[in-house]
Amino acid sequence: MTVLAFVIGIVLMLVGLAVSIALHEMGHLLPAKKFGVRVGQYMIGFGPTVWSRRKGETEYGVKAIPLGGYISMAGMYPPSPKKAARPGRAGGGFFATMVEDARTANDETLQGDDDTRVFYRLPVYKRIIVMLGGPIMNLVLAVVLFTIALSGIGVQTATTTIAQVGACLPADTTATSCAASDPASPAAEAGFKVGDVLVSVDGTAVSTFAEASAVIQKSAGETIPVLVRRDGAEQTLMLTPAAREFDGHTVGFAGVTSQLEYVRQPILSGAQTAAQNVGAVAGIIVQLPQKLYGVVHSMVTGGERDPNSPLSPVGVGVLAGEAASSNAPILDRVSFFLLLLGSLNVSLFVFNLVPLLPLDGGHVVVALWDGIKRVWAKLFRRPPPKPVDATGLVPVTFIVVIALIAMSAVLVVADLVNPITLLGG
Repeated sequence: MTVLAFVIGIVLMLVGLAVSIALHEMGHLLPAKKFGVRVGQYMIGFGPTVWSRRKGETEYGVKAIPLGGYISMAGMYPPSPKKAARPGRAGGGFFATMVEDARTANDETLQGDDDTRVFYRLPVYKRIIVMLGGPIMNLVLAVVLFTIALSGIGVQTATTTIAQVGACLPADTTATSCAASDPASPAAEAGFKVGDVLVSVDGTAVSTFAEASAVIQKSAGETIPVLVRRDGAEQTLMLTPAAREFDGHTVGFAGVTSQLEYVRQPILSGAQTAAQNVGAVAGIIVQLPQKLYGVVHSMVTGGERDPNSPLSPVGVGVLAGEAASSNAPILDRVSFFLLLLGSLNVSLFVFNLVPLLPLDGGHVVVALWDGIKRVWAKLFRRPPPKPVDATGLVPVTFIVVIALIAMSAVLVVADLVNPITLLGG
């Protein structure tokens, strides 16, 4: 059953990833169609097509590898410049050939030089809306997932209701049972019972078990009044916390545990958590070379892996599988899955904003540069410049893609050899 649950967790995460990618591409598709751009394909995944269906001018489909997606918009770049043939010259090198191939592929999406339903003809702000639509969709999905987990399910919190009263005070702090010579625990001596609700400790009103524990820990060896509610009536118990050593400090110990309940967080907690995750992911991306070095070093040496290092989809799947196969309550597992999928969408949001082609942020930079050139020409009363031809950046795009593939390969191997687990690196 554990193995089956582990597999189910991985499958559910793959489905969640596919849905996240589908919504990302939908974030591009909807504004593109709204602005009149001709969209030839809307595809989830890469590789061979598993299923597709044409609706109107757009082919919608699913491919074999659900680790990405794309929409094919007409005229992402302006038509290739008309060049006179040069007898006796051909080729031009690897990168030059790549540029020409990119221009040829782009030209095939155009319907003549007067084609108006193309991406590059859109005003700058509309191009930016189209390109940011995908990442923003991931951010919105992350907020929804975080909100369901935190405000719908809630956070498991220790309450002021007593769940268990220890019978004794073991001499050995690691003991799990009482010996005949062990004295009664302070809570048992004071008369605490299961179901008591803590109202105040040493005159300080408490609303959480953490608040009560803080007062008890500061009162080692002192007799303090504890007001509890029992069967609807309040009564005062006199507690003398035992002194225990912890991390070089003497703290008070009562010998009670509290009931855990799901406490629903304020409705804005989902958005706040998403904002915190955006900052954390941005920090990881800024330190990406250092983080990747740490991943490789721990993988080669067998050392403990930094729990804040980046993950591949394999690593995320392992965490989902572990959560699904754990002995935690079902709501805990569902909440963890939602939070994990939300974090994945935050990563998709931040990563796609990196200002490098072929990422969405790279296309935004191209659109902004086009807009700057136009404003500059208008200010100095010059003729409108030609649209920016980003096919010239294909060599840079190629290098970025190779780097992304290499990084993904390293992370996949690391997630298989030295994975981050729920119990630590």
